[in-house]
Amino acid sequence: MVGWARCSRLSPRSARRTRRTGCGSWTARWSRCGTGGWAPPAEGDPCVRTAYEFLADGRPVQLSTSWEPYDLTAGTLIVLPGGGPHAGAGVVNRMDAIGVTVSHAVEQPEPRQATAEEASLLGIQKAALVTHIRRTYYSDDGRPVETADIVVPAAHCEIVYEIPING
Repeated sequence: MVGWARCSRLSPRSARRTRRTGCGSWTARWSRCGTGGWAPPAEGDPCVRTAYEFLADGRPVQLSTSWEPYDLTAGTLIVLPGGGPHAGAGVVNRMDAIGVTVSHAVEQPEPRQATAEEASLLGIQKAALVTHIRRTYYSDDGRPVETADIVVPAAHCEIVYEIPING
């Protein structure tokens, strides 16, 4: 399954560029943390937390905060998702670079109101409707290798999933 957000804030040129990827560019901030997100890594486990702002025409259209278990990536070239030779390659390709096979992801989308911080970052009204997606990637041995909270403003973007059918 492939998912992306189509955003109405895009210029025609940016809309063509982002049709498959969702957004034109992104910025990221990362830090080592001692607390996981809503799902594994477990509360208190060392992890790398990365906060992303996905941009279209220079404006934020999607937020994402991800957590990866530090013990999995420590000492490797992928320890910082936005740094090194695998920067921006995505979870599946980055994990493959250290010999970890990602077998599947679980996403749980739910509507809710934006927090004050999210509204400020996204340039929307406080308490505006957003789609909050909780996503976890799992390795082939069942270990969570990345979990993320993704926030997309409902008024500006639609969530689209493409599900391949293999016969």
